Amino acid sequence: MTATSRHPEHTLPPLLSELEAALSLVQQALSQRDVVQLEQQAALVQRLLADALNEARHPGSPLPQPLRERLARAGAQMAAQRVHLARATAALDRAIDVLMPSELTGLYGQSGRALRQRSSGDFLVG
Repeated sequence: MTATSRHPEHTLPPLLSELEAALSLVQQALSQRDVVQLEQQAALVQRLLADALNEARHPGSPLPQPLRERLARAGAQMAAQRVHLARATAALDRAIDVLMPSELTGLYGQSGRALRQRSSGDFLVG
C-alpha cells in the first residue's frame, strides 16, 4: 500500500465517531428547537455520512462487521430524526392552517360582502 492510498480501517472509525457526535448534536438541536444549530449540524452530518460511505466502498477491502453495524446505527438514527422533523413540520403546518385558513370566510370573503355593506355604513354613501 502506498503512502497516498487510504484504507478504510484507518479512516472510517474517526469518521464514524464524528458522524455519531454530529447526530447527537442534531438530536440536541431538535430537542431545544435551535434552528441555527440544527442547520449547521445537519450539513455536517450530510458531509460526514457521504465521506463515511465513500470510505466504506473502498474496493478490495471488506468492511468489518462492527463498522457496518455502527454505520447502520447512524443511518437508523438519521432516519428517526428525519421522521421526528417531518412530524413536527406537519404539526406546525396544521397549526398554521387553523390560525390562517387559506380561504377567507365571514366579513372578509365574498359571502360577507352584503353583510359588510349593511353594517359598515357603505349603503349610506353609495
